[in-house]
Amino acid sequence: MGLFDIFRKKKNETVEQEAVSESTEILSESESNSDASEIEQSTAVSESTSTVTQPMMEQVGLVNEDEAKIWQEALDKQKTSTPQLTETETETETETETETETETETETETETETETTEQQIYDEGLKKSRTGFADRFNRFLANFRSVDEDFFEDLEETLVGADVGFDMAIKISDELREEVKLKNAKRKEDVRDVIIKKMVDLYEADGINEDATMNFAPKGQTTVILFVGVNGVGKTTTIGKLASKYQKAGKSVLLAAADTFRAGATKQLQEWGERAHVPVVAGKEKADPASVVFAAVEKARDENYDVLFVDTAGRLQNNVNLMQELEKMKRIIQREIPEAPHEVLLVLDATTGQNALQQAKLFKNSSDVSGIVLTKMDGTAKGGIVFAIRNEMHLPVKWIGFGEKASDLREFKPEEFVYGLFKELVES
Repeated sequence: MGLFDIFRKKKNETVEQEAVSESTEILSESESNSDASEIEQSTAVSESTSTVTQPMMEQVGLVNEDEAKIWQEALDKQKTSTPQLTETETETETETETETETETETETETETETETTEQQIYDEGLKKSRTGFADRFNRFLANFRSVDEDFFEDLEETLVGADVGFDMAIKISDELREEVKLKNAKRKEDVRDVIIKKMVDLYEADGINEDATMNFAPKGQTTVILFVGVNGVGKTTTIGKLASKYQKAGKSVLLAAADTFRAGATKQLQEWGERAHVPVVAGKEKADPASVVFAAVEKARDENYDVLFVDTAGRLQNNVNLMQELEKMKRIIQREIPEAPHEVLLVLDATTGQNALQQAKLFKNSSDVSGIVLTKMDGTAKGGIVFAIRNEMHLPVKWIGFGEKASDLREFKPEEFVYGLFKELVES
C-alpha cells in the first residue's frame, strides 16, 4: 500500500470514527430524556394514588373518624417512604451504570491512547503548515478555469511558495502535464486531489531505500552521534532532548560540550545534562574542541557508556578553520572508535524554509551527514521543506520537533506527516 493510500485510509477511518461518536452522543441524549420522562410519569402515578385512596374510603363510609385518622397516618408514612426507596434504588442503579461506563471509557482510552497520541501530536504540530497549504491551494483553485499553460504556471508558483522547492515544483508540473485524469477533472476539488497525490507519490519515490532509523553500535560498544548545524537552529536543545529520551529508555548517556566558540553553549548543555541526569564533559571557554571530544570519547569507551552525543560549533559553512576543526574531531573519534561516528545529524530550523535547504547542501558537502533533525515545526507554515529536503538532498528526516518539551521531539513518521499536512485538503 502506497503512502497516499495509507493517507486515504486513515482519513476515511477518522471520518467514520467521528460519525460513530456523533451518533453515540445523540443516542445517549435520547435515552437520557426517555428515562427522565418515565421517572416523572411513575412519580405522578404514585402521588395520585395516595391522594385519591383515602378520601374515597371516607366518602363511602367504610371507616369512622378515628379509623380514618389512623389510616391517614399509615398512608402518609407510605407516601414518604416509597418514593425515597424508589429514588435510592434509582440513584444506586445510576451510580452503578456510571461506574460501568467510566470503566469502559477508561479501558477504551487506554487501548486507543498509543494509536492516537502520535497522530494528535502531528496534527497539532503541523497546524500552521496545514493552514498555509490550504490558503495557497484555495487561492490557486479560485482562479482555476481549465488545464492550460496558465494553470501550470500558477501551480508552479503555488508550490514554490509552499516551500516544496523549485526542482520539485517543476517536476510535479511536468508529470501532471502527462496525467490524463487531470485533464478530465471537472471539479476544483478533483484537481486539488490529483496534485496532492502526485506530491505524495513523488515524495515516496524519492525516499526509496532511505534509512530513517537511528544507527547504533553493536551491544556493549559506545554509539557516537555527532551534531552539526548553524547557531540558533536548536542544536544544543535537541541534544538535551535526545539525551533525556535515551536516558529514560534505560541507556547510559554522556554529552560532550565541543562547541567552545559560542558563549554560553557549554553552560546550556550542562543545564540540559542536569535536567536529564546525564553527565557532561566540558573544557574551558575557547578551549580546543578536539581536546573536549578526545576526553569524552575516552570516558565513554572506558566507562562503557551506551551513547555519546557530541555538540559542535555552529558556523562551519562560513569558516574554513572551523570546517577543518570538524574534520579533526572526526579523526580523533575514529582513532579511538574506528566505526564512529555512527550518525552525523544535521539540525535545521524549519522556520527558515529554503535557507534550511541551503544549509543542508553546504553541510552535506563538508561532512558525512546521515540524517536531518527538523526543529520548530510547530511555529512555521513552511512544512513543505520536508519535500524539498528529500527531493534535492536525498537525506532522511529522522527527528522532528513540535515544541519545547523533551517529549515534543518525535521520531519522524512520513505517514503521520502527510496526513497532518493534507488531511483537511483531500476529500475522503
